[in-house]
Amino acid sequence: MLILASQSASRRAMLEAAGIAHEPIPAHIDERALEAGLGDAPPEKIALALARAKAQAISAQAEGRLVLGSDSLVECEGRRFDKPGSREGAAEHLRFFSGKVMRLHSAAALVRDGKVVWEAPARADLHVAPLSEAFIETYLDAEWPAIAGCVGCFRIEARGVQLFEHIEGDYFTILGMPLLKVQAALRQLGDLDA
Repeated sequence: MLILASQSASRRAMLEAAGIAHEPIPAHIDERALEAGLGDAPPEKIALALARAKAQAISAQAEGRLVLGSDSLVECEGRRFDKPGSREGAAEHLRFFSGKVMRLHSAAALVRDGKVVWEAPARADLHVAPLSEAFIETYLDAEWPAIAGCVGCFRIEARGVQLFEHIEGDYFTILGMPLLKVQAALRQLGDLDA
């Protein structure tokens, strides 16, 4: 059975809906330290490094098992954004995103016995509508604290869809994992029914 190195409810729900048997075991790594060590690396490389590190951390204690790590990050106009630390932080992020293109970088890695057997990045471009202060407050009244753990301050499957005018990229990448690429890799590795 596949191990999902994540505590993300959306990643678990994606795998469950796709019929991919898995066991969630959250990886506890210092994401900020890993990001700092990568300096000015491109966002897709940072997302890949985080996905790989999560999978490798769990793989070290799961001999012979296939481990899936995944991570997402948002960048807008060259600035990287993490999960908002507070409601005010979320409001600041939304003010910055207003009327701009938010790039969501998602990545996944499959690791067995500490070795990366597959990894891939994916990207979605989300064109944010102009957001008024009144909209931001109403939105956060409805969505906070549910979006506290969401990079980009939205859940696309909920009211977060109201933030966008146009989206380029697949739905699963936006949810936080390039599921179609993961399924293809599992098929190729012979582990789709894992």
